[in-house]
Amino acid sequence: MGRKVTLATCSLNQWALDFDGNFERILKSIDVSKSRGAKYRLGPELEICGYGCGDHFYESDTLLHSFQVLKKLLESPSTQDIICDVGMPIMHHNVRYNCRVLFLNRKILLIRPKMMMANHGNYRELRWFSPWKKLRQVEEYFLPRMLQEVTGQDTVPFGDCVLSTKDTCIGSEICAELWSPRSPHVDMSLDGVEIITNSSASHHELRKADARVNLIMSATHKCGGIYLYANQKGCDGDRLYYDGCAMLAVNGDIVARGAQFSLDDVEVVTATFDLEDVRSYRGETCQPHLVSSSILSDPLPTCLWFGLCSVDIDIGKTCFKPDELSNGLGPACWLWDYLRRSGQAGFLVPLSGGVDSSSTACIVYSMCVLVCRAVQDGNNQVLEDVRRVVCDPSYRPQEPRELCGRVFTTCYMDSENSSEDTHNRAKELANQIGSTHMTINIELAVKGMLGIFSLVTGKLPSFRANGGSDRENLALQNIQARIRMVLAYLFAQLSLWAQGRPGGLLVLGSANVSYPPHTHAQTHYVKCFGYLEKC
Repeated sequence: MGRKVTLATCSLNQWALDFDGNFERILKSIDVSKSRGAKYRLGPELEICGYGCGDHFYESDTLLHSFQVLKKLLESPSTQDIICDVGMPIMHHNVRYNCRVLFLNRKILLIRPKMMMANHGNYRELRWFSPWKKLRQVEEYFLPRMLQEVTGQDTVPFGDCVLSTKDTCIGSEICAELWSPRSPHVDMSLDGVEIITNSSASHHELRKADARVNLIMSATHKCGGIYLYANQKGCDGDRLYYDGCAMLAVNGDIVARGAQFSLDDVEVVTATFDLEDVRSYRGETCQPHLVSSSILSDPLPTCLWFGLCSVDIDIGKTCFKPDELSNGLGPACWLWDYLRRSGQAGFLVPLSGGVDSSSTACIVYSMCVLVCRAVQDGNNQVLEDVRRVVCDPSYRPQEPRELCGRVFTTCYMDSENSSEDTHNRAKELANQIGSTHMTINIELAVKGMLGIFSLVTGKLPSFRANGGSDRENLALQNIQARIRMVLAYLFAQLSLWAQGRPGGLLVLGSANVSYPPHTHAQTHYVKCFGYLEKC
């Protein structure tokens, strides 16, 4: 006899502190999940407030507004008859925790705090949150009054525990806990938990998606069970690009997976499983290691009136191998997400004809390809964003070169030391991708700078080829580089104004070392491949 269950996980493009927008995207993902017959919906880490809130996590308003969004979710008809698993910060006994909140039909079933913090590389979670150290222990959490009025509950379970329904058991991991050498899923699986979830905010890095796939496959291969993975996508106010790729696995196989690079703000991935497959697999491979004692010292939170199983649905058979997903689209997705959030009208690149600036220009063109493809596929949110960026409510991009001409400006900054070859390469690339291209001669500015120096010191430096010293040679090279930087920001701010068009441009740099940080407050210096400095 089969026990079939349909589960949903999602990738959401949440914005830091955009509580209204985040609420709408969460609600949309729940509606999509229910329309596909799912009885359980999992969302990404800290999805209510956004993952990259920084020191705003210290502010009580961040906690307050998160509870207000949770209240709206509890009251919404969309959240009825489906277990919703959402992420938000919660303060318990004056300690801030990164939590999952599981609720059903206006009742909060469980609050599960994160136990292992990501605090290396790009992550600093210990700055804002404390890990829950009371393993297999549950405390009573007193709900805010606004939630008591909705749920009729004064307290709810808070701690390291799992959720029991009338036909299965669900346990949670949060992001870094999957990567830990002592992952909670091992003990939970051996204690009979059949469905394990993981809500993440994992950024794009070469081959990292493949590592996630392998970890999830390994977890379910050695322990058996169903594993749901949800992830943040987009910028979320940070320097990083979170690349989605939500997935579902069972007994060592990935059976459904979302896109790694997508311009969709809401992406829901669903799959149907038979719990009997999990029980059969564990009976064959894990039987000697299975234990009968409860994972908790306190009783399990239960919702025994609610079942996830159904008998009249088919099971999807598609399986994915852990292949390497495309990594070339990551920077392009990041550029589009940053552009639409910035309120600016496009990008500017000083195009030298060399490989670095040419690569940056090609990434912008890749962004235009993705945007046009999304519009052709009927993505109304992307179309609305494009129209806002170009300040034309009737505009509809037809092909990437045409869009590139609207949102991308390239400029070749010529000097007496520039070669005709680099000039032609820059011009040819600009023509191929369709960018608005201009040539700027910087000799007048260079001579003006040297004139000031000569007036003050009575000396005029020369290049080494003309008999100058190494110090003179380096200084003359730096003058040209810095003048190019200043002109890039000047044209980024005013070139559209000179054409009678609204808005400004974001400067994209492609150098190994960024320009000096003290520039005009109304411009930005954006360095590709996921690194950003706001100037």
